[in-house]
Parts: sequence; structure tokens; C-alpha cells
Amino acid sequence: MTATLLRTAGELHARARVGRRAVVMTMGALHEGHATLVRTAREIAGRDGEVVVTVFVNPLQFGKGEDLDRYPRTLDADLKIAEQAGADAVFAPSVDEVYPGGEPQVRISAGPMGERLEGASRPGHFDGMLTVVAKLLHLTRPDVALYGQKDAQQLALIRRMARDLNFGVEIVGVPTVREEDGLALSSRNRYLSVTERRTALTLSQALFAGRDRHAAQEALRARAREVPATRARAEALSALGESRAAADAHAVAKAAPATTSGPADVRSAARLVLDDAARLKPPLELDYLALVDPSDFTEISDGFTGEAVLAVAARVGTTRLIDNLPLTFGAAS
Repeated sequence: MTATLLRTAGELHARARVGRRAVVMTMGALHEGHATLVRTAREIAGRDGEVVVTVFVNPLQFGKGEDLDRYPRTLDADLKIAEQAGADAVFAPSVDEVYPGGEPQVRISAGPMGERLEGASRPGHFDGMLTVVAKLLHLTRPDVALYGQKDAQQLALIRRMARDLNFGVEIVGVPTVREEDGLALSSRNRYLSVTERRTALTLSQALFAGRDRHAAQEALRARAREVPATRARAEALSALGESRAAADAHAVAKAAPATTSGPADVRSAARLVLDDAARLKPPLELDYLALVDPSDFTEISDGFTGEAVLAVAARVGTTRLIDNLPLTFGAAS
């Protein structure tokens, strides 16, 4: 399959449409994470549909002092990756094509959810992101648009915008793609030196530590519901044979079976890894660690049940990285 490079909305609109159009929006510097999005789009669109990949480095979502000028621009390589993954077209408009007459006077506001976590660290970022996503949705006119779950807050805001403003497009989230060592794929990973990359690995290690702590607690809770609420419960839990299970068995045995595992413990397990990373050379400079409700990105409290996101952002050298993992608390686990 040969992907057609398109530079203007007119060229895109002139294409004959048969079947569903699936769009994958990127800022270029494509990697395997983007390729996974394109392959998923191909599956959704089907043989008779169309997959369009957008490549546009959006100036509105870069704040003062951020890396707009050095953000990698690799269109020739991007075209090949998109083509190999199954794209029919790559839409790579200029800034003037997307913003004729200069920066738009009317923009999308991300609201309160856009002021938390990433929004607090990068004021105005989500307003700029939603504005360009809205414009690209209008320009590409897709039936379905796909985004990576690595940018969990971005995905949540796009879903909210599409719902609140009746965009009439299906928004699909695709799981984070990781390298073999666990580092989440990102176009910014190429900025990391060898030693910086070793430090950067602690982001995913912290998330995995929180996830493992959560899984152990949930396993104990599930076991606690299966045995009588007596001393025998602690003995039964200890018989699981895992050191962590044995250590926690007495506390879990005393807990009500319906009680959920503690978000505070999940945060603590992740925080221990990040605290150690702050002493590495080069150090990890933590921006935030949060365990949030994905519907509004507010912190969850003990007793919470349902889906949550454990998210982290930090800087290693001059490179800022983000990562997250989805978790489920309580009876829904």
C-alpha cells in the first residue's frame, strides 16, 4: 500500500470516500506507538475504509520555554512508517493551512479538568491541544479518531469535548506501547542520553510498583471474602505462600470483605521508587505522582471503587516525560 501525502484540506476533501474514515492524529516523529495506532485504525476502517494520519506540530500547545523549535520533524520517515502500518494518506498541513490569518481568536477551553496535573504544569497546553484537535476533526471529517492512552488526560479531554460539543465522531483509546525495558514509547525519548535513559526507566518502574501493590491487595481482599471472618482467615491468607501476602494477612483478615485496597498504599509504593530515583545521577526531578478518577482527573480517596489512573510526570535532564497505568479498585477488579 502506498500512502498519499496531502498538504491541503482541499486535497483531502477531493478524495473519494468509501466506507469508514479512521484518523490518527500525530505531531510526527512517528514510532512503534504511532504504528500501533495506525494498525488499529486499519482494523477498524476495514479493507473498504480509509486511514488518514495527520502530521502537524501544533504551536498552540507549546508554552514559553518548551521544545517547539527542537521538536523532531521527520516527515519522510513518518510517511514510510504510516504507509507500512496501513495508512492510505498522510495529511501534513502547514501552520498557515491550519491557522489561516494567524493564531485563532476563538479557541476551545479545556475547563477545570484541563487545569489539573499536566494543565497545572503546562498552562494553556490543553486549550491549544483541544483547539487543534477540533480543527483537525473538522478538516479530516472522520467517523472514528484514535489516540494513545499514554496521554491519558489528553484522551479524557478529547472524549469530553466530543461528547459535550456533539462532534459526532467515535473516540477510541489505544493502550500504551512500551519498549522491552518498560519505557513508554515517546518521540522525546530520542533526547535522552544513555545515563538519562536509565533514570527515565524509574517512571515505569514506579507505576509497576504501584500496580503490583494494588494487585497484591486486591488478591488478598478476594481471598478474604472466601473464608470465614475468624482467625482462620488470617491462616488461610498466610497459606497463599507469598511473603507479601503473609505479611498482610492479619490486617486483611480483620478488614470487612467489601473493603477495597488502599489508594494511599498504591501511591506509597510508587513514591518509594521515585524517591530513590531522585538520588540517581542524573536525578529524576518529579513533577507529579497522582492516582486519579479518569472522568475528571481529581485524586481518588480510600474507599474508592471503579476505574482509576496512576499517572506520573518528571524531568530527566532537559527532557520531560509522562506515563500512566490504568487500575481498577474494588468489586469491579
